[in-house]
Amino acid sequence: MSEIKVNKISPRSGTDITLGDSGDNFIIPSGATLTNNGTASGFASIAWQSTIVTGTTLSAVAGNGYWIDTTSNACTITLPASASVGDQIIFSDYKRTWGTNAITINANSLNYQGYSSSTGSNPIYNTSGQSVSIIYSGATQGWIPTTDDDVSWKSLPPPYSVDFLVIAGGGGANSGPDGPAGFNGGGGGAGGYRNSYNSESSGGGGSAETSLTFSVGTVYTITVGAGGTAGTGSTATNGGDSSISGSDITTITSTGGGEGSSSIAGADGGSGGGGSSGGGGASTSGGSGTANQGYGGGIGYDNPPFYNSGGGGGAGEAGNTDANGYGGDGVASTITGSSVTRGGGGAGASSAAPQPLGGDGGGGNGGYAGNAGTAGTANTGGGGGGGQNGAPAQGYAGGSGVVILRMADANYSGTTTGSPTVTTGVDGTDTVLVFTGSGSYTG
Repeated sequence: MSEIKVNKISPRSGTDITLGDSGDNFIIPSGATLTNNGTASGFASIAWQSTIVTGTTLSAVAGNGYWIDTTSNACTITLPASASVGDQIIFSDYKRTWGTNAITINANSLNYQGYSSSTGSNPIYNTSGQSVSIIYSGATQGWIPTTDDDVSWKSLPPPYSVDFLVIAGGGGANSGPDGPAGFNGGGGGAGGYRNSYNSESSGGGGSAETSLTFSVGTVYTITVGAGGTAGTGSTATNGGDSSISGSDITTITSTGGGEGSSSIAGADGGSGGGGSSGGGGASTSGGSGTANQGYGGGIGYDNPPFYNSGGGGGAGEAGNTDANGYGGDGVASTITGSSVTRGGGGAGASSAAPQPLGGDGGGGNGGYAGNAGTAGTANTGGGGGGGQNGAPAQGYAGGSGVVILRMADANYSGTTTGSPTVTTGVDGTDTVLVFTGSGSYTG
C-alpha cells in the first residue's frame, strides 16, 4: 500500500478537487477526527442537544438529538409541521425511566409509519432504556423509525360533525344629499347568510350546506363581522365579513351586506344595498347579493313630490318585495333550539308617511317625513335604515353578524376564547355555541 504524506491539497486549476473514482471507499481509521471549518453538504448529521429535556412537552427540530428525562413526568413530543426526505431526529431515554413515564410522539400534520395524528394514532414508547431514531421518508409513510423497540399506539378521538350558521355584518345606510338636492338613502343590505343545520335554507334561496368536520386538538378561528357604519352622502360602509377557519377545513366566509345608496347605485354585498330616490327623477338601482348568501337591493322610486328609496336585500327576499322601500326579509333557523329569523334588509328612506319597514330578522326602518329611522339589530346581520335628505340628515348603521356552532354534547371540548354563549343539552343531545364577537373553538 502506497502512502502520501502532505499538509495541504490544493486544486491545480479551478476550485474543485475530486477524490478517487465512483465506487471507491475512503476509510477513516479508528481514533481519527474530521474537523469541518467550512460548509459540508450531502452529509447526514445529528446535533445532540446539551440541555436535558425534563418538561411535559417538546417541539422537536429535524437534525437534532434529544436526551429525554421522564423521571418526574411523561413527555409528549411534537414533530415538525413540515419535513424533507432524509430529515432525521433521535430521542434517547436519559435515565431509563420511559417504562414509568412514557413518551408520546405527535406527528403533527405529517404521517408516522403511514398513520396520521389527526385521524389515527400517536405512537407511545414505554420501555426503559429505549432510543428512537426516525427518518422522514416522504408524504405517504411519513416518519419511519430506523431504531426502536416496543411501541404501542394511543388512539385519538375521531373527528366529529359540527353544524354552523355564519352571518356577516349588515350594510350601513346613507342619507342625502350627495349631488342634486332631494336624495334619500337606500337601506343597507343584510349580511351574507350561510347555514348547514337540519336542511334549512341558506341565504339567497340557497340550500343547506355540508356540515364541517372538526378534529380533536385543532383550533378553529371564529370571526364575527361588524355592522357597516352609517353615513351622509356616500360615507356609509359595507358590513364586515364573518367566517370560520381552521387548518383542516375549507374556510366558511359570509360576505358583509352592501351599503345603502345616496345618488349612486346600492353596493353589492352578501345582500345588496338599496338604491336612492329623489333629485328630480334620478333614482338609482340596488346592489346585487352574493349567490347562496342573500338577495339584491331594491330600486328607488320617484313619484314627485313623494320619493321612496330602495329597501336593502335580505337573506330571504329582495328589497322592495313587501312594498316600495321595504327591506327584504331574513331567514329563520332552529340551530339554537328555537326558531329565530336573522338577516333582514334595511328599509329605504321616504319623503312621506307611512314609514318604510326593515325586513324581518333585524333590518332597520327607514327615515320618513322628517322622522328618524333605525339601525340594524345587533348580531342579526340586519341592514341599516336609510336616511332622508334633511332633518334628521343621517343614515343608520348595520347590525353586527353572528357565528353559531352546534355539535353533540359528547364532542364539545369546553375550550373556547372570545366568551361565546354556550348551551348544553339543546334538544336533549347537543351543545350550541353562539359567538357574538370574534374568538376561537378548539376541537
